[in-house]
Amino acid sequence: MYAIVEIAGQQFKVEEGQEIFTNRLAGDLDAALVFDKVLLVDNAGAISVGAPTVNGASVKATIVEHLKGEKVIVFRKKRRKGYEKKNGHRQALTKVKIDAILA
Repeated sequence: MYAIVEIAGQQFKVEEGQEIFTNRLAGDLDAALVFDKVLLVDNAGAISVGAPTVNGASVKATIVEHLKGEKVIVFRKKRRKGYEKKNGHRQALTKVKIDAILA
């Protein structure tokens, strides 16, 4: 059984027991979350597609940890002008474990 769910503006294909990384979510460690924006549910071949969401379907999850992603270097340069600018960015992420898919 799997579902396609929208979390923080992004769509994820999730299964029970899976751990995913999303953009930083509000909440403490081991806090329970419920995602109601379920776009599709596949239950052993029986597919339910929402318009835009599936009625009565939800995904229960738990926050495992808050962390930062890998550092991305942003480098800008204009040739022959002596202009160089180096900047870095680390995305704030939340690791979430999917506990149950209710459909």
